[in-house]
Amino acid sequence: MEENTLKKPKGRNVIQHLYYALRYGSYKTRLSFLVMGFGQIAEGQIGKGLLYLLTQIAGLLFTLLFGGRYILHLFSGDLGSKLSGERWNEELQMFEKIKGDNSFLILLYGVVSIVLLLLFTVVWVMNIKGSYDNDRRLIEGRDLTTFREDMQTLINERFHIPLLSIPFVGLLIFTVMPLIFMVLIAFTNYDYAHTPPGKLFDWVGFENFKTMFSLSAGSSGFAVVFLRVLLWTFVWAFFATFTNYFLGLIIALLIHKKGIKFKALWRTLFVVAIAVPQFVTLLLMQKILDTDGILNAILGTRILWLTDQRYFSLLPRVMIILVNIWIGVPYTLLMCSGILMNIPADYYEAARIDGAGASRIFFDITLPYMMHITAPYLITQFVGNINNFNVIWLLTGGGPVNNVYYGGGTQAQSTDLLVTWLYRLTTDQNPKYNVASVIGIVIFVISAVLSLITYNRSATVKSEGEFQ
Repeated sequence: MEENTLKKPKGRNVIQHLYYALRYGSYKTRLSFLVMGFGQIAEGQIGKGLLYLLTQIAGLLFTLLFGGRYILHLFSGDLGSKLSGERWNEELQMFEKIKGDNSFLILLYGVVSIVLLLLFTVVWVMNIKGSYDNDRRLIEGRDLTTFREDMQTLINERFHIPLLSIPFVGLLIFTVMPLIFMVLIAFTNYDYAHTPPGKLFDWVGFENFKTMFSLSAGSSGFAVVFLRVLLWTFVWAFFATFTNYFLGLIIALLIHKKGIKFKALWRTLFVVAIAVPQFVTLLLMQKILDTDGILNAILGTRILWLTDQRYFSLLPRVMIILVNIWIGVPYTLLMCSGILMNIPADYYEAARIDGAGASRIFFDITLPYMMHITAPYLITQFVGNINNFNVIWLLTGGGPVNNVYYGGGTQAQSTDLLVTWLYRLTTDQNPKYNVASVIGIVIFVISAVLSLITYNRSATVKSEGEFQ
């Protein structure tokens, strides 16, 4: 092979690497497309080549003996056809159990098999790229690396690869696979009437999305209820985020102000307030605000603090926000206190020399500096409050029930967020896993889009380095 015919791929374009390897590589590299590790073994890199070969053997065995049939089920649109049950055996004069298909396991194992197949494809590409790199080294007159040298490079210069491999595997198992599985469930009819193993579920396309977003069912349909729950979710997230932030900032400013005595004591008191586990505080507040709770006993009233249905359950919603302020402000206070201590004093001195008052200093120096530093925190808090399950569930359980505005068939209640509604749909006596998966997709899209847009438009990104 002539030197001028062996091209070097540009960048990390996988398709280009494979094309160059197939067109310009040696016969050993081309055979590596079919037999992984052949190119390495033929050039004396026995250890590396055997690892690739064993990976191929393991992949083929897994595909033939287990994963292949589940992948075929997914791509053929068949999630099972044989029902589990009992059959009368005349010879034995008894019922014998028949093991049928399980749609849930077919879908689950299919997802796992596809992810493993993708990982196998990555290793296959690495095998070809490694063999083609060997061809280039030989033409350029350079020595090939030994297995020992490769391991030393992996431990030293490329130590990040083994270091990040465990978190990467954890990400695949606990995030990527469940996310793919949830998305696929949204395209099935998996509900109480189609629950394995006694029953099967199947693909229904976009029917669940039509059910969720269609307005044809009137005021009690999923679409109207979804919009009401979504609106309350955004209202809750807005107030839960910014009331905690600005109240915490104001208290931090008061404690930070010159002349205030016992600053350490005030901060310590707030630390003690958050030392109590959040769920304990929420359960305690639920008992205090109960109709027969401590607050009504002290006031001598029977106010429905958490169960009043009037005005779209306005009172329970207000109480939820107030309780969230109680448990959330101390965190913001401590964070803001640390940032305030690090604002350069020169900024304030220059502003005072120019004749700026306290309010002008706050809005032109303190607040912009705080917003610049804490923009990622605010985004995280807002998205976190969209998915804030604990506060809603432990205080009201999503209630009170109001079938006038939240149709009974939708199973939503007055203070439900999207996330608590999703949970209720999967744990109710008549679960709707398919519709819950649609809501899960909506939550993911909303959270991802809001996070990306707000972060990229924030001063933290646009004015990076301004306060450095």
